Amino acid sequence: MVTNLDRKTTIPITEIEQSAFCQTDDDLSSRTLQDEFEVGVRWQKLPISYMRMSPEQIEANIRVAREKLADRALILGHHYQRDEVIQFADIRGDSFKLSQFAAERNDVEFIIFCGVHFMAETADILSTPSQRVILPNLAAGCSMADMAQTDDVLDCWDDLTDALGEGCVIPVTYMNSTAEIKSLCGKNGGIVCTSSNASATFDWSYSKGEKVLFLPDQHLGRNTAAKMGMRLDEMILWNPFKPLGGNTLEDIKNAKLILWEGHCSVHTRFTVNQINEARVKYPDVNVVVHPECTLEVVTAADSVGSTEHIKNVIEQAAPGTTWAVGTEISLVNRIASENPDKTVFCLDSVVCPCSTMYRIHPAYVSWVLDGLVEGVVVNQIKVDDDIRRYSKLALERMLSVV
Repeated sequence: MVTNLDRKTTIPITEIEQSAFCQTDDDLSSRTLQDEFEVGVRWQKLPISYMRMSPEQIEANIRVAREKLADRALILGHHYQRDEVIQFADIRGDSFKLSQFAAERNDVEFIIFCGVHFMAETADILSTPSQRVILPNLAAGCSMADMAQTDDVLDCWDDLTDALGEGCVIPVTYMNSTAEIKSLCGKNGGIVCTSSNASATFDWSYSKGEKVLFLPDQHLGRNTAAKMGMRLDEMILWNPFKPLGGNTLEDIKNAKLILWEGHCSVHTRFTVNQINEARVKYPDVNVVVHPECTLEVVTAADSVGSTEHIKNVIEQAAPGTTWAVGTEISLVNRIASENPDKTVFCLDSVVCPCSTMYRIHPAYVSWVLDGLVEGVVVNQIKVDDDIRRYSKLALERMLSVV
């Protein structure tokens, strides 16, 4: 089978919407949801009363609902959530930390995942059948995950199998992917990874096969492989809209790593020029960036790692140190406020929160909690059994490796 040449190049709507919340000042305080609807991105509709509530009313409402639900509900909050949401999280973390925690907490009825769709899917896969996972706003997707559509990846997999034979390529997917892509990896001997454990999962994968297909983020894959000593000429990029991903059969046979052509809209905004400007302004600055940044940015930085790494390295740093950070602005601002003895700022002067994470407005959290108080479950995320089976296998391989 060869790539479907009738498929037109498409840009995910989540990618087009990414700049909707960009601004030049760093005041990201929540407004009424009715006001935020004016930004023009896709929002899930909810009762008008929640849209008109002031931030103070919503906060009070959430506290009342949480008291009524007591230990029946668990709120997980990703680091990129806005402050007005993260304050209610029972645990905050990166996707790896939260997926581990979701797998361990089989004592709660409801898991409210304040993150994006693929994270809630992962929590559902790792939870027990009696637990229900809820995503407050169903419009909270992920542009990176949307860049690896199932049909496109299946075409790629068929092309690679035809060219190389069975068992030569191990599929590895970043956590930032749909459950269907995780399932494809699990079914074909592959594994899931996060930015925290990518190196360990690469070691595991290369012990199983000669080559790795890494998706959907080309930059995390490239940075991880380069850190392990792989040369750039041993990597190829796979464009799903070109025959053989834009490669020759010889390219594919010679490559050790096949990188899917996907990226994070937030982290590809950071540039080497921004790092240079920070070093001019603050000669003693420490630059720490996320591995979803480009290789050039990662190479120019002093430190690279997951959101947990970024948070921890700054917390543990000496007072008086200065930090330029290349990751999502909500986390950068939070780290700055929690470390007043240090100077912490974002590399990018234009404030661009992750537009899908930002769609978890406190009003949605209040709405789903009120529903649970009344015995009504809204926005439950449920992965089909067939997809769940192999997705869980890929996730369990990851959890056993690290």
